[in-house]
Amino acid sequence: MRIKDGFIKSNLGEECVVVPVGAQTVDFRGLITLNETGEFIWEILSEDKSLDDIVTALTAEYDIDAQTARKDAQDFVKILEEKGFLED
Repeated sequence: MRIKDGFIKSNLGEECVVVPVGAQTVDFRGLITLNETGEFIWEILSEDKSLDDIVTALTAEYDIDAQTARKDAQDFVKILEEKGFLED
């Protein structure tokens, strides 16, 4: 899975936001704000990665166990899927 083309991540002051561009503006209007972990996962998903890849990266970057990392990653990925940000 990876982030679809047509979304740009940008830092506005201290906030990280994602906005649609081009054709994606038809399906998604507005923007989303990412916290530090969300931004980290977003960057991972800029390339084709699996849930296991995300879990491995989270446990390496943050002081969390694999079970917590998997739950957090699944929750975030579910939101991205529901909003139409991901492609297989």
